[in-house]
Amino acid sequence: MRQSTYDKFPAIAVPGGENACVQGWDAIAARLQQAIAQRHQAKLVLVVECYTGVDETQVLTELTSRLHPVLALDARAALLPPASVDALVAPFLGGNDPVFGFLSGLTLPEFFDAATVAKLHAQVATTTTGLVLIVGCGARLVADGDILVYADLARWEAQLRFRRNSIGNLGANNPTAATHLQYKRAFFVDWRVCDRWKRPLIAKSDFLLDTNQPQQPKLVDGEALRRGLRHAVTRPLRLVPLFDPAPWGGQWMKDVCDLDRSAENYGWCFDGVPEENSLLLEFGSIRVEIPALDLVFAQAVDLLGNAVHARFGDEFPIRFDLLDTMGGGNLSFQVHPLTEYIQQNFGMHYTQDESYYILDAEPDACVYLGLKTGVDAAAMRGELELAQAGGAAFPAERYSNLIPAKMHDHFLIPAGTVHCSGAGSMVLEISATPYIFTFKMWDWDRLGLDGKPRPVHLQHGFANIQWERNSEWTRRELVNCLQPMASGDGWREERSGLHERQFIETRRHWFTKTVPHDTRGGVHMLNLVAGAEAIVESPGGAFAPFVVHYAETFIVPAAVGPYTIRPHGTAIGSECATMQAFVRT
Repeated sequence: MRQSTYDKFPAIAVPGGENACVQGWDAIAARLQQAIAQRHQAKLVLVVECYTGVDETQVLTELTSRLHPVLALDARAALLPPASVDALVAPFLGGNDPVFGFLSGLTLPEFFDAATVAKLHAQVATTTTGLVLIVGCGARLVADGDILVYADLARWEAQLRFRRNSIGNLGANNPTAATHLQYKRAFFVDWRVCDRWKRPLIAKSDFLLDTNQPQQPKLVDGEALRRGLRHAVTRPLRLVPLFDPAPWGGQWMKDVCDLDRSAENYGWCFDGVPEENSLLLEFGSIRVEIPALDLVFAQAVDLLGNAVHARFGDEFPIRFDLLDTMGGGNLSFQVHPLTEYIQQNFGMHYTQDESYYILDAEPDACVYLGLKTGVDAAAMRGELELAQAGGAAFPAERYSNLIPAKMHDHFLIPAGTVHCSGAGSMVLEISATPYIFTFKMWDWDRLGLDGKPRPVHLQHGFANIQWERNSEWTRRELVNCLQPMASGDGWREERSGLHERQFIETRRHWFTKTVPHDTRGGVHMLNLVAGAEAIVESPGGAFAPFVVHYAETFIVPAAVGPYTIRPHGTAIGSECATMQAFVRT
């Protein structure tokens, strides 16, 4: 293995941000006191609006002890009783299904008792002098406030808190509930509700409070934050990758991404999923972590481009992630829902089409893809049901094509196609964003990391398998569908998909010299799939040169326009390659 150069904490330096951020509760209180004094008001209302999962008790306690308000209110006091909240969200949780629900259209005010909110509002109104402090998710329902602080939290940190049983769901009293049920509720309800509430506040907040590290909170001026978000879409950028073990996880990422060698395995790396990843903004020597979705919400048009924004709104429709089975096991045998199925059953308006790009592979690596010609659907269904009931193991190779996989192969997986990567592969998964909608049909008789069987969804799977996708169709339509597109001095471009049923287009560029690119008004997502290092540059000097390393995913916002990529550092003189994805228009 090469020496790792993979950057696990990429950050964007915000111009003029040296004095815009402070860290630690003492410094935060001092900065807020300064802002309060500058208002010259006899009465001032400070509202700290919180994303779900923020430790509201800590925020309220730390600020109350330092700011000494004449009135301190906890917005949670106005929430509906937990039983009422449970009843409110129940229609979106899919009954007893451990994974799937229906995307909620609820809004934050629906979680609150209007009469109690009115009482708290009256307390604020009748306080005539001094500082009034209101903290919590929904604090702004009580009062708009004279100074607004938004306390934010990354989704990944929220998931880690679920695993530690340190937080519950929005309005619920369930901190010790099973982690997968907390996550399901957050995915289908909490995060949707709080994102709707957050969107307009990004443009209005006087400050953002980064609460991802409870003992080292950070407060940044709102205008400096917005300047950082505007700056981020003028240049290439990377998100903060996150890594997680898996029942099938491998060993490859430990070396390439410089991870803990003592860990049993790493199966996942989300390195290009704005819905999950964070963004690091650097204000002088202080790094502030925010959900990458904040960038999507605040700069949707410049990030995505007009055509993509018109189609998807402020959603980032492409995701890249890494799946490591090198020294591990097979992924689950699975299928993804058809568009009409995901719309009708889960409330998503587009589905999880995807592809596997093989970054690396052991000599005997393979993928299961499509159905063998002549498969008897009833027999396959019967064997899957028998295996799920504890009978004989499902013979996947009897029903699915087992196709050898080698480095730089590209396998297309439109929704409705049965598939899984076998052991011994390092997969760059290029996909549409609805990433949890995987119907596992066979999991190789193994247990999850919690020692329990992972959920299998045979009925969902059977409803979506496209039985006509046989051996001939699969090899013709889905395996290395390469088409030369262009070439120049020291570079060549190939179209590698995706399938005509998929909205994502992928291009591979091999290069020993400079390759010209142009976003043409649409966002690009890329990964350096060959070569140690490359540099991304603006032909007109519009942004500073941006260095990427092997296996790193990066985004080029639509607003960037023309850019170039060439080998850099130790890669000079060798052939590099990028995989590029964008939305077809």
